[in-house]
Amino acid sequence: MVSVEKVRSIDDGVLEKIGFHWHTDSDTSKYVADELVVLSDAEAEAYYEAVNELYDMYATAAQHVIDNNLFFDLGIPFNLIDAIKKSWENDVHWHLYGRFDLAGGIDGKPIKLIEFNADTPTALFETTIVQWAILQHNGMDEDRQFNNVYQTISDNFRRLVTLFDDPSDFERYYDGWKILFSSASGNIEEEQTVRLLQQMAIDAGFETGFEPLGGVKFDDEGIYDSSENPYEYWFKLFPWEDIAIDEPELATVLTAIMNNQKAIILNPAYTLLFQSKGIMKILCDLFPDSPYLLKTSFEPLNGIAQVEKRMFGREGANVRIMDASGSVSESNEGPYGNFKPVYQEYVEFPKDTAGNSYQAGVFFAYEACGLGFRRGGKILNNMSKFVGHVLR
Repeated sequence: MVSVEKVRSIDDGVLEKIGFHWHTDSDTSKYVADELVVLSDAEAEAYYEAVNELYDMYATAAQHVIDNNLFFDLGIPFNLIDAIKKSWENDVHWHLYGRFDLAGGIDGKPIKLIEFNADTPTALFETTIVQWAILQHNGMDEDRQFNNVYQTISDNFRRLVTLFDDPSDFERYYDGWKILFSSASGNIEEEQTVRLLQQMAIDAGFETGFEPLGGVKFDDEGIYDSSENPYEYWFKLFPWEDIAIDEPELATVLTAIMNNQKAIILNPAYTLLFQSKGIMKILCDLFPDSPYLLKTSFEPLNGIAQVEKRMFGREGANVRIMDASGSVSESNEGPYGNFKPVYQEYVEFPKDTAGNSYQAGVFFAYEACGLGFRRGGKILNNMSKFVGHVLR
């Protein structure tokens, strides 16, 4: 059973002052729970160790996909394969951050991988800022969280230039390179998330700029803001698979930019391999004895409860839960039905006394760095609530 502790919620006006405007869902309910999940230091350490090991496994699986030309199996659009290979071959295409979704870990049950949001993960602002603010607002010890996201991502920005060397040596390597940050116009959640990342980069020592996605300019020689100022790095909160399908000309230009070594795109194109849920089948093939993996297949599993997902999808859309006979017990519709299906062994999320399910989300930026939870039903969707945590 999940242990939760009631806390005083932060007023909407105060949340907005710190940049958090998406505090109320469309049904007028509050998005951030007025409770905290209570867990031990040992449970937090277990999440940390699991995610670090899982990331190493993902890197091995990605190399296997590339070596064996398994892009089609993972539903990878053909027009991004060259960009994926190019970004994978050179360490300067650095993976900035991602978020692992996990079951178990707080109820005495083993930690299990649900998926890896490696390209454009959400809940960064909530995990980094809001749940820390809840502790402060309630007079709790602000250090009693598994939450070092801000500093860890700032250090990972420095690794864009130091790579595997000590990020504190940033000043010795840095030569004035600039990062352009972009999100879609009119989406306050995405913009504030990107502006948080921009502030992390500024604190790391970078010169930065911000430009909505529609204002960014491209040619084979580089990436520019609307004033045609060039940038060496571009962070886009725009999924790679959407670029491939909705903006094929942009996919071609970005590949040329990488080949010409004119700019580096964050997160790199190879994170699309991690983002594809099909890679979890590759993980099962390569690491059949891992305690963190659920059996996963490109075909329906025989005789066990399972979840049907799409290779690419978000917020629980196009997900079906089926029992051992194949009967559907719960499902969500969505816009991702054209992507190939993947089938994953079903595991229950830990629950509280009211029967709500909890999914852990652990951010990764060179190492595991922060934990938060989503609370909802069997299928977590865009109406699920964010729940912070405290270590006791």
